[in-house]
Amino acid sequence: MLLVIDIGNTTTVAGVFDGDELIAHWRLSSILHTSDELGIYFLNLIAAKNINPSEIKSAAFASVVPSLDFSMNEAIRNYFNVEPLQVSSKIDTGIKILCKNPREVGADRIINAVAGREKYGKPLIVADYGTAITFDVVSENGDYLGGAIAPGLNSGISALFSKAAKLPQVALSIPESVIGRNTEEAIQSGILFGNAGLTDRIIEMIKAEPGLNNAKVVATGGHAGLIAKVSHTIDYVDKWLTLEGLKLIADRRA
Repeated sequence: MLLVIDIGNTTTVAGVFDGDELIAHWRLSSILHTSDELGIYFLNLIAAKNINPSEIKSAAFASVVPSLDFSMNEAIRNYFNVEPLQVSSKIDTGIKILCKNPREVGADRIINAVAGREKYGKPLIVADYGTAITFDVVSENGDYLGGAIAPGLNSGISALFSKAAKLPQVALSIPESVIGRNTEEAIQSGILFGNAGLTDRIIEMIKAEPGLNNAKVVATGGHAGLIAKVSHTIDYVDKWLTLEGLKLIADRRA
């Protein structure tokens, strides 16, 4: 079995593959910091799914939080007795990166592009809704071209809450109308319909670039399903795309 983990700034996504089947998956807060905390945490998660830790024969992880890289490496080595593969732009991921500085590209963005290309073909746009909203573009030749980065939905709410004393924190749900009838609905409207508009405009502009007019669009990340309900340009929602990308790269490196 393969353990895969994607560490984000706010959320960590993890899963276990048995062959090609994703038999367990979790979406967790990125709150743990020591190798022992991480190791015990993942042991408990796996045990709760009735998986014997000794069945984990390999592991791959990606991280956009450098301070957790060492701890995660140590946790996997010490608690699962396997040498983890840390996925980044520094290794051969199977996709050519045509950015000015490939080393700057986040591992999660590369992984999404690899998985999206495999599952949905090319050209392709992957929109990932997490702490940030990232748009990643795969060319008609299958190369990674780059993309765009915008603040995520929760980041927008947190900014409003911290900068405007009278505005409350609100739950992310779609209001009945774009015209909010109270403060909560007004914020929900601005965040959700606003980010759907951002999504549609950026995707329209990307598709206007040479060779990308027929690009498919797949959304992933914690808020992908929510935005897809109010966006006009998203073709597919794939919640666990990043985990599948980690598996593809791990298989390639095996």
